Amino acid sequence: MLAHSLSDAAAGGHDPLTSSFSASYAGVVAFIAVATEGSFARAGERLGVGRSAVSRSVQKLEAQLAARLFQRTTRATSLTREGELFFENCRPGVERILQALEEMRDLREGPPRGLLRIAAPLGFGRKVVAPLIAGFRARHRDVAVELVLDERECDLVKDRIDVAFRDGVLADSQVIAKQLIPMQMAVCAAPGYARRNGLPQSVDEIARHACINQRLANGRLREWTFRVDGRASAMTPETGLTLNDPALILESVFAGEGLAQLPACLVCDALRAGTLVTCLDEFSPDDGGHYLCYLSRQQLPKRIRAFVDFMTASVRALDLDCSPLPRPDAASWPVALAARDVVANA
Repeated sequence: MLAHSLSDAAAGGHDPLTSSFSASYAGVVAFIAVATEGSFARAGERLGVGRSAVSRSVQKLEAQLAARLFQRTTRATSLTREGELFFENCRPGVERILQALEEMRDLREGPPRGLLRIAAPLGFGRKVVAPLIAGFRARHRDVAVELVLDERECDLVKDRIDVAFRDGVLADSQVIAKQLIPMQMAVCAAPGYARRNGLPQSVDEIARHACINQRLANGRLREWTFRVDGRASAMTPETGLTLNDPALILESVFAGEGLAQLPACLVCDALRAGTLVTCLDEFSPDDGGHYLCYLSRQQLPKRIRAFVDFMTASVRALDLDCSPLPRPDAASWPVALAARDVVANA
């Protein structure tokens, strides 16, 4: 009968979901409560409404179904044969709703569990995020982790991402953005390149050097950012080599193919080891950061809260605040760089 009612609504030019669901939902809830409690009064107490409100909702449902669902007397309330059939058909749906409510309660109150989808840019994802995931899973075995590395800035809703790591200066956004650490940028070169070609001492001198740059997911070349005379400045150098992966750019810098501007967290180990040197440190920008982003602080699933807390503490504990090593002056480059080559090859 309900199917006939939906068909009639559709034939009459009305959306059956709009015309029937809103009217029937309250009636179904009231019907289930009365059938379970055996009384309109007790059903009202359970639902937190008056007996008359329950009765009206059931009457509207009966009118919609064109069937009587209860036998009512002054002493008892019982299901009719149609009511028994309707109750049996509703029972699986009610049980699934109760199960869903219980599972949601477990997600809030029980240990973290479920699938966690994470997105991160290639460089930071490989260098920082991926190595820390094993430690997170060791603590939370019931959380399955899927890590997506992509230079494209993901849409947390459309791409169904729970937590995203983002680099740089974030535009105004509706997401919650938590800075993990500042994002230092370093113009780097191999000691051999510096010995052969020198290093630029001003931003303008970059144009005289071989440069390696990154092609972003949107097709544009990455801008090199600086702070000159207290102002933010950006330029896109002409490059002889363009790659779309920071790891490949770093390999090319190691090979002595030119200069590249990279996040310091990717090169701090090499700077300390002397296998890379930096230049233009005094022009490094200071307004960027490595951020952890998610949609809301309200009703956050425990798996997301656990991951946010773990990554915040773990990333900040890493030794990634690597202010570029002091660069020797031009007169001492050959000696200093040769000494670094010896250390690196030892």
